[in-house]
Amino acid sequence: MSDIRNTSPRGEDFEPVPTAHGIDVEGGVGAGVATAPLPTEDKSYSQGQLVRRRFFHHRGAIISMIVLGVIVLVAFSSIGIGPIPGWWDKNPTLQYEKVGTGAPTWAHPFGQDTIGKDYFALVMLGTQKSIIIALGVGLISTVIGTVVGALAGYFRGWVESLLMRLTDLLIVIPLLVLAAVLGKMASQWGIWGLTVMLGIVSWTGLARLVRGEVLSLRERDFVVAATAVGTGSNRIIFKHILPNAVGTIIVSATLTISSAILLETSLSFLGFGVQAPDTSLGLLISQYQTAFTTRPWLFWWPGLMILAIALCVNFIGDGLRDAFDPRQNRTKA
Repeated sequence: MSDIRNTSPRGEDFEPVPTAHGIDVEGGVGAGVATAPLPTEDKSYSQGQLVRRRFFHHRGAIISMIVLGVIVLVAFSSIGIGPIPGWWDKNPTLQYEKVGTGAPTWAHPFGQDTIGKDYFALVMLGTQKSIIIALGVGLISTVIGTVVGALAGYFRGWVESLLMRLTDLLIVIPLLVLAAVLGKMASQWGIWGLTVMLGIVSWTGLARLVRGEVLSLRERDFVVAATAVGTGSNRIIFKHILPNAVGTIIVSATLTISSAILLETSLSFLGFGVQAPDTSLGLLISQYQTAFTTRPWLFWWPGLMILAIALCVNFIGDGLRDAFDPRQNRTKA
């Protein structure tokens, strides 16, 4: 058998040199020489990308977000807002010829109330008002709770004592009683007055959570460094500390929206919330509670809408909580 030797293009003998990626050949000639595959590297993700990936892997949150989106789209497009008309041809303020007992039919899929109004239009209008109130309460309470908690946690001393004692005072008073009194006072300003009043009394839980987060973050190295270079307190709080507490704030705001739906429903049912001629899901249940045994559709449709909205928002909040949880395992590509 003939002896096969490795030679370069110039006819010189050489030995193959192993490298990290296979076998190197002098002069770059490596035809016919097997090479090892390049190692694959795990892709790294930023914190925002990790949060999005965790959230979109939460099946319950995604399904709830789709369902809630459908409810909002149908409610606001069917009746319309202000001068913008909706696709539903029935008006919630008009009376129509009553069909039988007012049970659901093709012309009135949710049935009719006692005087012939289309109940689908009424329920969609009530859903609009309840969602607006809940979103407004969530926004107002989140802003107040975040500012109060951040100031109390950062400055400590008499500022913390004053703000936390005010928070404790509002927590001691039953929320439903306080909201009922303020809601009755604000009823003359319609749903906007009720929204502001409910937002003013719903921030206490978030304030305590934000205070705890700020107490922890204010001892971190980046805050100490910012203080050392003379950065102002306002910039440290709003530019450095609060962005690192955004997970707690967003999750709490989401759950506050769900609580606001139930709180508005309770107040309207008791007669301290939305007042006629405005309407809401809670007010519809209150107005037709006596028809539960004879015309149950007048009770069940707004009740099912309240249940669906509250559950969807809660599931979305659970998904956001899991997504922002730093103890979750890192998602691999």
